[in-house]
Amino acid sequence: MSEPEIPLRAPGVVFPAAVARPESAYRTAHDLLERRAPSEALKVLEPALEQEPANRGLRLLRAWAYLMRAQLVKASDELAELVEDDPSDVWAQHALGRALERQSRHREALPHLRLAAAMSGDVEHELAVLRVERLAGDL
Repeated sequence: MSEPEIPLRAPGVVFPAAVARPESAYRTAHDLLERRAPSEALKVLEPALEQEPANRGLRLLRAWAYLMRAQLVKASDELAELVEDDPSDVWAQHALGRALERQSRHREALPHLRLAAAMSGDVEHELAVLRVERLAGDL
């Protein structure tokens, strides 16, 4: 019995006029990230962030793209600023913890992972805490 073929999906074509405004850039970049095309998403995000450097939504997408590209220092720097601005952002807390974990900075990752798990009650977040506690030698 042969495996069913899974069709490959290429990232959508991005036309310059489609990303002229930050809200259009957000939608386009989000779609590209969902399609696992972080390089293309960054090409859309950077001009939009030049127009609106404080746009939190665009900055979160940029951090997501950095994580997908394994640009972990850039991701953790961006996420640290976002968490400082809004400590109640569960996604940013968890993503910062994961970025730090992936850099083997386990003790620095734990507070962010624990806070995200406490705020969300998400089992995946709780498992991340247990994993990093073991890696940090806290169990």
